[in-house]
Order: sequence, then structure tokens, then C-alpha cells
Amino acid sequence: MSTPLANPAPLGLMGFGMTTILLNIHNAGFFPIDAMILAMGIFYGGLGQVIVGIMCFMRGDTFGTTAFTSYGLFWLTLVGLILMPNAGVAASPASFMGWYLALWGVFTGFMFIGSLRYARIKQFIFGSLTVLFFLLAARDFTGSELIGTIAAWEGIICGASAIYFAMAQVINGEYGRTVLPIGERKVKTPVVAVSEAKAA
Repeated sequence: MSTPLANPAPLGLMGFGMTTILLNIHNAGFFPIDAMILAMGIFYGGLGQVIVGIMCFMRGDTFGTTAFTSYGLFWLTLVGLILMPNAGVAASPASFMGWYLALWGVFTGFMFIGSLRYARIKQFIFGSLTVLFFLLAARDFTGSELIGTIAAWEGIICGASAIYFAMAQVINGEYGRTVLPIGERKVKTPVVAVSEAKAA
């Protein structure tokens, strides 16, 4: 008998949540971009989520594979955009960064639609992340510091919700019951399936 694979989602959610909070604390103006944020972006938020995406692939989880691998690579590209100008590569203008963030917002919007069949907390994470990307894009398009500050606090909330979901899965799994609620959705059995079951 093969050993069942562990649920990799909490690891990916922690990498996403912690890195998102730290970056948006910077965006809120509390501290500058430094080695700590870049290291988190490369390793925990970046490579960590890519590894989780591969683990989801091994479990046949298309949604998890797409989400974790994509956002892991997002963090790696973001760190690249920050560091490459130091190597002589031309920095991207703010308007170009706006399009970069807007495209990630479109992608996340589709992922939000896919999340609607899952727990409410998962919907909230993808919904708030969609809003975050579009707020950051609007900041870069307009140069508005106010929009940037709003985006930063919204991003902190988004990251915190991901950490909550990660810990809820770990704690609920360990105790075998709901300790931290996540808004589980009851899957409705199709009428046809019910009729076939009764007939059998």
C-alpha cells in the first residue's frame, strides 16, 4: 500500500501569506526594501510555492498546481525586476509595472472564479488578492500615494487571511475537527446522481 501524500497547501499558503504581509508593510511605508524581503521573495514566497505547486501536481490538483506555481514564479520575477537594474538592465517604467500587475490581476480574477466552489476563506484570499493587484496597478498608472497606501493595508489583510487558512488546515487536520472555521461549503449532490443511487 502506498503512503498517502501530505497536504502541501498550508506550506504554500504560509509562503504566500508571510511574504505578502512583509512586502505590504514596506508598501505602507514602515521600512524600505531590504535583504529580508528579497530573501523571503526568493525562497519562501518564490521557490517554496513552486515546490508546493509540484507537490499539488503529484496529487492531481490542477487548481493548486496553477495557483502555487504561478504565484511562486510571480515572487521570483518581482525580485528579478527589483535586482536586475543593479546589473545594468534598464528598470521598467511605472506604467510598464502597472501592466505587469494588471495582468496578474486578470489571472487572479479567473482563479477567484475557480475558488467559488471551495471554502469561503479561500474565496476571500483570491478575491482580496485580485483587488490588491488592481490597486497596485492603479497606483503605478496614476502615481497616487493614497492608492498605494490603501493597497498596502489591503495586502496585509490578504496575507493574513492566507496564514489563517494555512493554520486552520494544519490545526483542524491534527485535531480531526473544526477548531478554526474556514466557511466550508456543502457540496450538493446532483439530482440525477441521487436518482441513480436510489434506483441502484
